[in-house]
Amino acid sequence: MAKLFGTDGVRGVAGRWPLTPDFVRRLGWAAGRELSARAAGRRRALLIVRDTRASGPALQRALSAGLSAAGVRPLDGGVLPTAAVAAVAPRLNVLGGAVLSASHNPAEFNGVKFFDPHGLKWADRLENAVEALALSPTPMPRAAHRSTPFPEARRRYLDFLRGAVPAGLSLRGVPLVIDCANGAASGVAPGLFRSLGAKVVVLSAAPNGRNINRGCGALHPEALARAVRRTGAALGVAFDGDSDRAIFVDEGGHVRDGDAVLLLAARRWAFSNRLKANRVVVTVMTNLGLFRALEALGIQTETTAVGDKNVWEGMKKTGAVLGGEPSGHVIFRDFLPTGDGLLTALQVLTVLAETGRTLSALASLGVRYPQVLLNVPVKERRPLDRVPGFAAALAAVQRALGSTGRTLIRYSGTEPLLRVMVEGPDHAAIERHAQALARAAVR
Repeated sequence: MAKLFGTDGVRGVAGRWPLTPDFVRRLGWAAGRELSARAAGRRRALLIVRDTRASGPALQRALSAGLSAAGVRPLDGGVLPTAAVAAVAPRLNVLGGAVLSASHNPAEFNGVKFFDPHGLKWADRLENAVEALALSPTPMPRAAHRSTPFPEARRRYLDFLRGAVPAGLSLRGVPLVIDCANGAASGVAPGLFRSLGAKVVVLSAAPNGRNINRGCGALHPEALARAVRRTGAALGVAFDGDSDRAIFVDEGGHVRDGDAVLLLAARRWAFSNRLKANRVVVTVMTNLGLFRALEALGIQTETTAVGDKNVWEGMKKTGAVLGGEPSGHVIFRDFLPTGDGLLTALQVLTVLAETGRTLSALASLGVRYPQVLLNVPVKERRPLDRVPGFAAALAAVQRALGSTGRTLIRYSGTEPLLRVMVEGPDHAAIERHAQALARAAVR
């Protein structure tokens, strides 16, 4: 049987199965059926938002039609960041929410990811039930696309974000550059930061349906770094297409990732007795430098698989209030159970304001180990232990690195890619090791 749900919902190239309007309609119907069975007195409605991809409106209509066929009323929140669903849906007494987005992927991709009534990404059990029904031969009733416009979602989300800033804290006059990736942050972020007093320079906030993530945003912070240096800004922040991640540029124009955010937040929260469980949840992609910096501060770490859903599970398990990934997904449990780039930016700005220090000063408390990450295109996800010669190549690299470095080889959960990561003290050496592993993996 085909597998629909990956690490972050159902994702693929729009117009190809499973991201065709016909199948998304059926997916909506299956979701509506399963959610209705678990309604427990909640209003039979679902909040839907999307990013700026050209395929979004048609897929949203299809999803809405499927939900309608199951007797669930879609609430159309329009173009908003993914985290808007996690922030707003729990306050509406609805069945949850859905987002039409492929996050950081190129414009031709799209996806459907679901949230439960508490703002959490669906548990595996619910995904499996919806997947089984969507792929079954059970006939689906016909229904027209019926949805209720819900512009109130935008106001509620902005109110939530402003409420995450400590009372009395002002960003008045703070020079800030933001890169909206021509995505969902474009209509939200500039006004938000200006309303808090910041002097904002805006990049890549002119979406046309085809330019989301294209040479801009969290995956391409080069233009942001140039703009910070040119304008003398105190900080730069780049979001991805659905704004669930944030990558920063310090006042000197140096890029700082999610590990830097975790370090500065953990240190500040430990100092102010807010770091419950004295623990930070990280992933296998986290740089060795962060592990050692947190250890030096007496802060423990819990390591999970990649994905903010896994980070959240680790946080629940340990009681931690802070967790995240180098990619810029950071979860602040006091506010949300999922990553939100805008919230992350506000928390970083809060730490800078409270400490009176720059991002470069706070990030320099940790030493980043050189890390090479290669994305190797693959036609199929062959088990690596069945690739001739790969085990020997990996063993040779691990012997060469010894205790001073590490490797991580995994398939992407959202794209046809094998991710090869090698970390160690010598950049030239780990580059050679990564290239050798990439060649061995595609023989």
